[in-house]
Amino acid sequence: MSAFTPFMQKTRDTFAIYWMLARIIFPITVMTELLSRMGIIELLAPAFAPVMSMIGLPPELGLAWLSGLLVGIWGAIPLVFVLVPVADLSVADVTIFSALLLFAHGLPIEQKIIQKAGPQMWLTVLLRAGGGVLYALMLHHLLAATGWLAAPVDPTWIPTGETLSWSAFFLQLLELMGWMLVILLGLSWALDLLKVTGILKLMMTALAPVLRLAGIRGEAGHLTAVGLFLGISYGGGLLIREARSGAVSPRQVFLSCVFMGFAHSIIEDTLIVMAIGADISGVLFGRLVFAVVATGVIAIVIRSMADDTFFRWAFWALETKPTQAEQK
Repeated sequence: MSAFTPFMQKTRDTFAIYWMLARIIFPITVMTELLSRMGIIELLAPAFAPVMSMIGLPPELGLAWLSGLLVGIWGAIPLVFVLVPVADLSVADVTIFSALLLFAHGLPIEQKIIQKAGPQMWLTVLLRAGGGVLYALMLHHLLAATGWLAAPVDPTWIPTGETLSWSAFFLQLLELMGWMLVILLGLSWALDLLKVTGILKLMMTALAPVLRLAGIRGEAGHLTAVGLFLGISYGGGLLIREARSGAVSPRQVFLSCVFMGFAHSIIEDTLIVMAIGADISGVLFGRLVFAVVATGVIAIVIRSMADDTFFRWAFWALETKPTQAEQK
């Protein structure tokens, strides 16, 4: 009977984390959908036109990015070819916009989840949005100077926006929440199984050099890898549990969250934007290099901070104290 105690405790912890995630995701999703249907997002969109012009994109795409920022990738993708005709966009344009979107989307939900692990929400939102704009700007100048990806875009898929009825919207949301619980439980059990069998150690040995360049190590690396491949909701959800248990130090939690903000769900999200014509070099390879370098720079800054400064400005979970490993 005692052999099942850790398993049952892990399951109870996962249910507790899921309930916390549900209380974030459900109301924020409903609120952003309501704002979208009321036209509030469209009214705010002109404020984002200057950012689009700065990175060489049509100002009309400001509405698509704002929708992405608030709703998520699926709030932005259907608008791209509605706002700007396919014939007016190059592969470079779609790649730059897609890269910007992959960095910063779904911020109310995703960064609220991240906040529950400890990092200050205002700071992680600023880092994600600022990092996305900086990367898109660098990409714009590189592509403009070289003429690379200047060919007209030829998407394999042109999504169309379709407003669901409220009943269909809630049914879809409930289905999403149900699958999230299944996946979280599966991930929680699978991680323990991979640890016991030694497979996780082999996987992390291969990934560790990259994460080490970003300043991420130890248990934080395992959870960062989950977020990298599956997304912030899952990586962040597991990170909340580990952060509260004290298994991962606050600075490592912060760096893991920053890295996940820059690069997460790299398989699914990358395939989506490639389907509308984005080039993999900009939306995957370049993005990963930027994520590693930018997080590494932030790691240097974080390590140089005094504890009181770090806990005042970057991390709110004061009950989680730095471990001995953190001091090294």
